[in-house]
Amino acid sequence: MAEYPQLLHTVLDAPDVRGLAEFYRRLLGLRYRPGDETAPDGTADDADWLTLTDAHGSPRLAFQHVDQLKRTTWPRPEVPMQLHLDLTVPDRKSLTDQHGRALALGAELLFDRTDDPEEPLYVYADPAGHPFCIFVRGPGTSAAPGAG
Repeated sequence: MAEYPQLLHTVLDAPDVRGLAEFYRRLLGLRYRPGDETAPDGTADDADWLTLTDAHGSPRLAFQHVDQLKRTTWPRPEVPMQLHLDLTVPDRKSLTDQHGRALALGAELLFDRTDDPEEPLYVYADPAGHPFCIFVRGPGTSAAPGAG
């Protein structure tokens, strides 16, 4: 018997499961779990659950269909984040490069804290409205402070 349960993956709700999975697949360089790939002829699907894995086949993110999803209003308090993903890069150049990629893939910039000398970061909403941060990880930092 295991002493503790193990985290399998994080699941995000989405009205457009394939669209959100594709956003994160391209942003993070992940792969579809075998059987979850897009149709070879490019036809649309009505997937209600998809899983993305890393290069070794380990699950990283999953997506489940919901009919409606209320977008966060963060930093305004009406609809809190509830959950967000922290993504790190090694340096400011990488942050700038990934900022451009995130926007090109459909992310919406919510907050710019790139003037912070110790931990510059951006906070975005993905196409379904889930917040995520990309930041330069400082020494001893485990998460982006102030973003959540």
